Amino acid sequence: MKTPSISQLSLGFAVAVMLSACAEEMPKPAAVAVSSPPSTPRPAQSRVSTPPARPAINRGLLPGSTRDFQVNVGDRVLFAFDKSNLDDTARATLQKQAAWLSKYAAVTVVIQGNADERGTREYNLALGARRAAAVKEYLASLGVRSDRLTTISFGKERPVCEESNEACWAQNRRAVSALSNAAVSPDNVAMTN
Repeated sequence: MKTPSISQLSLGFAVAVMLSACAEEMPKPAAVAVSSPPSTPRPAQSRVSTPPARPAINRGLLPGSTRDFQVNVGDRVLFAFDKSNLDDTARATLQKQAAWLSKYAAVTVVIQGNADERGTREYNLALGARRAAAVKEYLASLGVRSDRLTTISFGKERPVCEESNEACWAQNRRAVSALSNAAVSPDNVAMTN
């Protein structure tokens, strides 16, 4: 009779441990009481607990980053045709921006005013400036220090959509809060204006 080697003994021991683990009695499902109306059985409880899932909106975003601001807060507000006043939706977005900016006090903002393609270059530069100023004034009224806020107008020079229809024009009538000094991370892929 040949004597088994140490590695064969170790392998045999490992197989024996696995077989004994498999031989353990599996938990029995909970008994289901039948009543009127009949209830459905509850699924058996799992022995392995899984951590709660984080909301998808925050996955992979560095808090305080430009991408965090764009995705979780919103970096732009839209305006009606030939208007520079803020509607309720714009004010709600700017309130979220002000809360985020109060949390990240080192971040500064350049508010970029934009217009759609209709009208002269000069008129749209002035309209973009009024839109940027309206955003700056509202953020300042919410407690954001005005020395953290600057404005610039691009008029109709930087459209996000170049088709000549109302759906496109509505996207181009905007003010964008572009951040400076925000946290830098691989996910800081800036959205185009």
